[in-house]
Amino acid sequence: MKYYEVIFTIQASEEMMQDARDILSALAGEAGFETFEDIPEGVKGYVQQSNYDEIILKSILEGFPLPSSRISFTVSEAEDKDWNEQWEKEGFEPIVVNDYIMIHDGRHLPDKKFPISIEIDAHLAFGTGTHETTRMMVGQLIDSNLQGKRLLDCGTGTGILAITALKLGACEAVGYDIDEWSVDNARHNAVINQVDNRFMSLLGDSSVLNSLEGEFDIVVANINRNILLNDMATFVSKMAPHSTLLLSGFYEQDIPLLEEKAAALGLNKTAQKHDGDWACLRFER
Repeated sequence: MKYYEVIFTIQASEEMMQDARDILSALAGEAGFETFEDIPEGVKGYVQQSNYDEIILKSILEGFPLPSSRISFTVSEAEDKDWNEQWEKEGFEPIVVNDYIMIHDGRHLPDKKFPISIEIDAHLAFGTGTHETTRMMVGQLIDSNLQGKRLLDCGTGTGILAITALKLGACEAVGYDIDEWSVDNARHNAVINQVDNRFMSLLGDSSVLNSLEGEFDIVVANINRNILLNDMATFVSKMAPHSTLLLSGFYEQDIPLLEEKAAALGLNKTAQKHDGDWACLRFER
């Protein structure tokens, strides 16, 4: 698949630069962006050419929530290279969540045993545990009673949340993502972790839920704020009575909007977590 490489140049104070980078990376997902890296002048982002929406991107920048920051961007065709090979060379250092789950790649093996070990071969998909939101969501799953439960993973990325749930006792997990690469990668990671017989990965947005039969005991979504607000009603439509909704991928300042939407859909907030400026919410139906 063909990608655009977009260089975002951020004019901001030294104190605000990292906040501006983080917020931009979170919001640009609405314009189709999949992955980012910090660069001295701001952020470099990658987006599939078929998914790139410049109108939405310009709207995001015009309404950027840090008025003291100015952002410009240039678009070029990304180098056609083997992203999988690049990931295999770099990988990530093992991550421990709640002293219970070890997340690692195939190159960086854990040097001690934990109750649960999860291997993630990311291949340009989001979700290795290195990001604050993923760690908070994994922590919430550890604190949940998942034995025999059915889980829906919205925006599955690498499949890490679905795989975590299955290793914690869930009987079945279904994940979907708009990115074909992520869908294939999630299936690949399910095979690595020997849970592929209980995992199904679908390509598409929340509309794919209309084709799924049955209800889910727990729904997880680690996506940006606007998609959460837009799709929450669809999530709730697939939730069983007395079920749980876990949300992350947004900032503390976004919490009131999400709380209001959830309350309107009949959900009760039962937990709220923070890691830096990032937040995670738990709702019960």
